[in-house]
Amino acid sequence: MPSNPTSTTHEVTNQAPPLTGHDSAEDPVLLEGVLREGAEWYLDDLHRIGRRAASEEVQRWADEANRFEPELRTHDRYGNRIDEVSFHPSYHALMDVAVSEGLAGSAWADERPGAHVARAAGFMVWSSTEAGHGCPISMTYAVVPALRRSPDLAKIYEPLLTSRVYEPGLRTPAAKAGLLAGMGMTEKQGGTDVRANTTSAAEQADGTWRLRGHKWFTSAPMNDLFLVLAQAPGGLSCFLVPRVLPDGTRNTFRIQRLKDKLGNRSNASSEPEFDDTVAWLVGDEGKGVRTIIDMVTMTRLDCVLGSAAGTRAALAQAAHHVRHRVVFGAKLIDQPLMRNVLGDLAVESEAATTLALRLAGAADRAQRGDDGERAFLRLATAVSKYWVCKRQPAAVAEALECLGGNGYDEASGMPRLYRDAPLNGIWEGSGNVNALDMLRALAREPESLAAFRTEVEAAAGADRRLDTAWKELQGELVLTEDAPLRARRLIERAALVLQGSLLVRHAPSAVADAFCASRLAGDRGLAFGTLPPGTDFAALLERLPV
Repeated sequence: MPSNPTSTTHEVTNQAPPLTGHDSAEDPVLLEGVLREGAEWYLDDLHRIGRRAASEEVQRWADEANRFEPELRTHDRYGNRIDEVSFHPSYHALMDVAVSEGLAGSAWADERPGAHVARAAGFMVWSSTEAGHGCPISMTYAVVPALRRSPDLAKIYEPLLTSRVYEPGLRTPAAKAGLLAGMGMTEKQGGTDVRANTTSAAEQADGTWRLRGHKWFTSAPMNDLFLVLAQAPGGLSCFLVPRVLPDGTRNTFRIQRLKDKLGNRSNASSEPEFDDTVAWLVGDEGKGVRTIIDMVTMTRLDCVLGSAAGTRAALAQAAHHVRHRVVFGAKLIDQPLMRNVLGDLAVESEAATTLALRLAGAADRAQRGDDGERAFLRLATAVSKYWVCKRQPAAVAEALECLGGNGYDEASGMPRLYRDAPLNGIWEGSGNVNALDMLRALAREPESLAAFRTEVEAAAGADRRLDTAWKELQGELVLTEDAPLRARRLIERAALVLQGSLLVRHAPSAVADAFCASRLAGDRGLAFGTLPPGTDFAALLERLPV
């Protein structure tokens, strides 16, 4: 009998197996950074999270949380206003692990040195599998330092915000075992210009306030508590708004609609309306930006962590593919031009990861009273947020191309990584906002530049290209009248010099050399995969994540 002709046409060959069943924390760059920044005690937990993140079950959760998107229910069957958002069970599963592993607010209750570094590393590993649910996790982490501006409120809510119990659903906050937090800053007429906000706040005889207004982009509306900016008689102020009041009644938090976003689809983002909404003042009246900036600073840190994680996740997918794919008689990873592309992406990812963990280390030490680290963080956060988030979309696009048509197919997971890639560049201040924030820090906080200088010059004399770039940058840091016009050029150069200093000190010489040659001395083209001849590609590829 002749063979069935269709049996051979569908034989699958020369395809990479699924990237699953490994340890996604098994990355020398990540692990070395955790050790260097003082969280060696966390390594066993990090590997455990890494193995779970790479499991088939969790990858299925990630897919389902994005395919079955959040749904808004404004009213119940009887016509009562409820303003609830429902999620697929896989979303709740992701959230449960994130909270129980201490990736939300728990670091603030952990006295061990390196607690914030440990939390950062866990956040990177876990969110690299699914980024959307990281938004409420990040905001819950970030709300604690801002809430501490009002000790009476912090005493009530901080123990629940630092809990490792995930308890979804709208109930009286004090009756729950754990809480999640969000923020409401922007409005449609102002956007980034929050001082143009029109939401009003009126003080009541009982010490509470009443808010009236409309917010434009408030993510995670199912969370328990929100920090909200509103105009009080004394100026723009920060307020705590619970979804459910202490007596168990629903606070007015009318969700007008959920945003139809490019990516971040598993996470609900909304437009809430406040109408006689009960709130409590956080910090001083008229000092709302100063109060909420404590929260914004920490979410900016998470934007850097998230973008470094997204870049690393895309690189891991590309590396896995080219290790298995045969083209023109050889594995793709052995083809010279692909080695250049992958090596260039590896350098980009290492620079981002190293910088992200350095920021986390600074945040940890700043919380423990290190004024030098606090000053460094002020400038370095803006610089890092701008550059690492700006580079993620380009890096993910290049990694996707390594998979070719396979990478363009939804089943690969790469399109989700690509759609998510621009988000952190927008979240908590777009590129221009961070560039101008850097100028403000230079003008108003000279100690931040001094700390930045100390960090960069720790590598003085180790690489002439770095020394030259730093000397040139110092000349540009003199704030002349045209500084706002050239702010992007300035912040980009500052980020590259900072990354260069870190890699020269902490990375293998081949990585530092490739970075300094291509990013500081300019010996490269405009796309990835244009590292110069003589680059030690074998050494670069040894640093690839699993």
